[in-house]
Amino acid sequence: MGLKYSWRFLALVFMVVFPNFHGLNYAEKAPKYSFIQEATSAPEVSFYDYIVIGGGTAGCPLAATLSARDAKVLVLERGGSPYTNTTKIRMENVISTLTDDSPNSISQSFISEDRVPGNRARVLGGGTVINLGFYSRAETLFLKEAGIDEALANESYEWVEKKIVYKPGAFQWQTAVRNGLLEVGVLPDNGFTYAHLNGTKTSGTLFDKNGNRHTAADLLEYANPTMIKVYLHAVVHKITFTTKDGQRPKADGVIFYDANGGRHIAYLKHESNNRSEIILSAGAIGSPQLLMLSGIGPAARLRSLGIKVVLDQPMVGREMADKPLNGLIIPYPTHIPLSLATVVGINKTSNYFESLNGFDLSALSGSGGAQPQTSNPSQEAMANSTRNQAFLVQTIFGPISKGYLELQNTNASDNPKLRFNYFQAAVDLRRCVSGMQTIINVVNSDSLSRFRFRNMTTQDLINMTVNRAGNLRRRNPNATTSLEQYCIDTVMTFWHYHGGCQIGKVVDRDYKVLGLDQLRVIDASTFSFSPGTNPQAAIMMLGRSMGRRILQSRRR
Repeated sequence: MGLKYSWRFLALVFMVVFPNFHGLNYAEKAPKYSFIQEATSAPEVSFYDYIVIGGGTAGCPLAATLSARDAKVLVLERGGSPYTNTTKIRMENVISTLTDDSPNSISQSFISEDRVPGNRARVLGGGTVINLGFYSRAETLFLKEAGIDEALANESYEWVEKKIVYKPGAFQWQTAVRNGLLEVGVLPDNGFTYAHLNGTKTSGTLFDKNGNRHTAADLLEYANPTMIKVYLHAVVHKITFTTKDGQRPKADGVIFYDANGGRHIAYLKHESNNRSEIILSAGAIGSPQLLMLSGIGPAARLRSLGIKVVLDQPMVGREMADKPLNGLIIPYPTHIPLSLATVVGINKTSNYFESLNGFDLSALSGSGGAQPQTSNPSQEAMANSTRNQAFLVQTIFGPISKGYLELQNTNASDNPKLRFNYFQAAVDLRRCVSGMQTIINVVNSDSLSRFRFRNMTTQDLINMTVNRAGNLRRRNPNATTSLEQYCIDTVMTFWHYHGGCQIGKVVDRDYKVLGLDQLRVIDASTFSFSPGTNPQAAIMMLGRSMGRRILQSRRR
């Protein structure tokens, strides 16, 4: 038995003996990824079968899958490694890392035209490195919309889950919220499941029992290390195209810059029988932005910025959306262990309910953490405590409301202009009001009673949350008395951005960009609605599923 086959045999035996082994300690993985390097080490010119732009939630599983065959894969990630400082991405540091707006942060902040602050990932692993870790599969409707076979989707989910998803432990606050949801009628009790089901359930998390986060970057453990290269701090400037009279433009290369400003270009290999492809997986914000920077988008706007038009495609950047977040801040009198969302309620009116507790929420406050004026002793107690508080929130299916993304300049590192038009659609606002009524009922339930200050009313909580809401919007005087106005004035992002490159409008059912050759978009920018309660499971599944489909077409 040769050395290669002996190693494979030993690995198989190890997996049989230790079926629950999740790989090396998170902090120990970095040296094992010899194929991950700084972009400064990249040659000026290189050639690959597949070039994946964005090593994020979709890009990592996609690239790992593509590398498993005889294809040479390049991943270009604009951020750094999540393994450099694993303390920053531990559970207790979620909020501080998410809201860190320093120049080298792994979270890039922006403020939408809606006056709502947001964040986008700038790190290998993408949103799975900075989100709240909740993992739940998408509804069956999403698979139909995305054109993914259910059997393939289930295999892909399992491929992800056995590497990075954990069953959460029991948390005092999460148990109380679970019981409260059931008490007010968010039924049935679905126990523990990854499935998207009406009722209340506990689902998966990216955090292990020690509070260490596991991310999409860990899925690169599946990659063939001899067939993949990942460059960090590789900022893609644009995709290049070859054009011939009478023929469709064909993507053929990517220009990117390293951290020192060095220019590099990676080309598709010409000897791959036209099976080579460039795949945009830069996220719902990054992918439409890079298409525009490459000359694919609304022609008039591109020309106004001095960008050569490759394809006039007015739908690039259109139909942008984000799930709105609304809720109540709930101070409690005694210390209880912190927790992130592990419980979700899904009701029949298309509302989703989650909660976290024990975190300093002032960083999320659009008022800069300014405390409300108080005369009530319990309010004063809350004002003096930054961590003895919970945030019970709800969002809605969809949403129906849509906005847009536009370039502000030609700098790929800058944020584009974004507007999501939260609650522009009346149905979204009605769903928010319904969801807030349910939250109020949960707060007043027997299950949460022992976590409440006795002399703090629900109206006190509403007043307090209006003053601390995480946006920069003007507060209407009746925001504390009208739930409609409350939803509008206190809306925050749920960080579930999607749209801008939708199926049927910018890409086809195989995620190929309409009107072009050798270019696909595979990420949340192709979605018409945000899948499930939290989309990361669906996005990783999509990356894996499409990787397998692409390889199948390559073998034909």
